[in-house]
Formats: sequence, C-alpha cells, structure tokens
Amino acid sequence: MKNSRRSFIKKSSKLATAAGLSTLPFSLFANSAADSIRIGIIGLDTSHSPAFAKLFNAENPKPELAGFKVTAAYPYGSRDIKSSADRIPDYIKQVQELGVEITDSIEALLEKVDVVLLETNDGKPRLAQARKVIQAKKPFFIDKPVASSFADIQLIYQEAESNQVPIFSASSLRYMSNAQAVRHEGKIGKVLGCDAFSPAKIEAGHPDLFWYGIHGVEILFTVMGPGCESVSRTHTADTDVVTGKWKDGRIGTFRGTRTGKHEYGGTAFGSEGNLVLGNYEGYEPLAEKIAEFFKSGVSPVDPAETLEIYAFMEAADESKRRGGVAVAVGLEK
Repeated sequence: MKNSRRSFIKKSSKLATAAGLSTLPFSLFANSAADSIRIGIIGLDTSHSPAFAKLFNAENPKPELAGFKVTAAYPYGSRDIKSSADRIPDYIKQVQELGVEITDSIEALLEKVDVVLLETNDGKPRLAQARKVIQAKKPFFIDKPVASSFADIQLIYQEAESNQVPIFSASSLRYMSNAQAVRHEGKIGKVLGCDAFSPAKIEAGHPDLFWYGIHGVEILFTVMGPGCESVSRTHTADTDVVTGKWKDGRIGTFRGTRTGKHEYGGTAFGSEGNLVLGNYEGYEPLAEKIAEFFKSGVSPVDPAETLEIYAFMEAADESKRRGGVAVAVGLEK
C-alpha cells in the first residue's frame, strides 16, 4: 500500500498539465467590471474569506488581482466547531458590504460563479463540498486543511484529476519572501537543511498537525522541496518537534507550539550561508498566486508536493502513536 500511495503522489504531478487552459469556463481576457472572472466562496467561518474578498473586490486592486470579483458566497462552513461557527454572522455582514451575494446552497453558488475559493475551516465536510465543485467543473483553490484525513485528500485530488478540474492548495506562509528566495532564487546556494516553526493548535476530528501545524510544515517544504522519506516526532504537552529525513540525507525539522506567543518562521541552512525566513507577510502574496492559477489553470505548487506535505503530517501522527519511532512517509496504517 505504501508503494501505491507513492505512485499516486508521483502521478499527481501530472495534474498541473492535464487540467489546463481548455478546461477554464471563462475568458482569460476579461478586462472590465462586466466581464470580470466571478469568484465564489464556500465557507464564511474563517478570516481568510473576508480577507480574500477585500483584496479581490477592492476599488483599486493591485494589477495582479484585477479582473476578478467575489460575487457570491455560501456561508457554511463549520457547524460543529464553535470558534468557527460563531464567526459566520459577522463575516456574512463583511462580505455583503463588498457586494457579495449570499446563497442558500453550494449548488446555487456554483451556478453564479466561474471559479471557487473553498474556505470551509472544518476539514470534515471538505470532500463532499469539493465533489460538488468538481462535478460543476469549476477550477478551485482549496484552503488548509484540504480535508480531515489523508484518504479524503487523496480522493479530492484523484477526482479533480480524473475530471480535469484545476485544483490548488497552499498555506499563505509558503509565500514568505525569504522562503521563496531560498527555493526559487538560490539565495543561500544549495539547501542543506531547515528548521521551521509555527503554532500547532489541535482540533478534534483532524490529525494533529492538519489544523494549524500545516503552516510551519509548508514553510519547511517550501525551503526543502519534496522528497522526505521518513518522519519521527517527539512531543510534550506544549510542543511538538517533527524531524524529517529526506532521500538525499538532508534533515529538516518542524517545531509546533500549542501555548505561549504564536509566531511563524524558521531558518534555512545552505552551502552559501544561512537565512532567517522572517515573519508572516499577510494574504496578498497568496491571493496573487490564486489569481495566477485561475487565469492559467495550472497550480503553482505541484500537487504531488501538496500530497507529500499531508503524508508527512500523517506520518508524524503515526510516529506519535508509536512512541516517536521513525515512520515512512506515506505508510499505510
């Protein structure tokens, strides 16, 4: 089963080219308010939803975000996570003030939009919601966590691929300037290792790191790239330390904290020096990548890398259950 999982992760790298321009349900040359690419939001239970709506619906948006408009939203969203559900009334009000129509179903929303931001904070309904978007053939960005289990995440990506529906997922932390400079500009030469950190609050019904640790794990993978073969995890009541060994022998670590001041960042180690990765830079860099994705139909992050990130976090859970022993990434329970 381990090999079948790995083969699917590798196969999924083809998704970026399999679902291309021919699948897009709109013109790439929209240049007025009347023919803007219409964005629909599923889930008004996270701060990401009004944040993206404000960026895309700004009176004078950045050039990278021009030609888009959030036109409709379906609020739900978490119903059984109180901290998320309690946000919905205020976020409905915020997006309505931006001219966004509130729909009473996902199906009604899908009839009114060209592309989708699947923002529901709770990973448990994500598979069912994603299937509706895929059935409607709408390209979609699916926010963290992609789903509440690795099995569901695989199904979402498999079904998007088989239906040639473009899909993209990433944490906004991937687009920290220094992390991008290390990965794509050779800022420190050959990457030798990375120590990343973020909050790692836990939510019932999700593997531990899926809920919030995803941010720091994505920083780690942005710097290191894919290719992690095994994971070990140690933990206390307050902190998790996850150590990954890459196929080429490099070591990367993620430290997640559940108490105290919550910050994001890390240090990258390279053949030409080390670099502190800096601080969170907001949603705008991710929104620009989402806009680029909606225009091209090609995910800026290889789907295989996204799948490996979640396999890494699932392996970290398995290591915890086994008392900290090393667990192969992608190992079937």
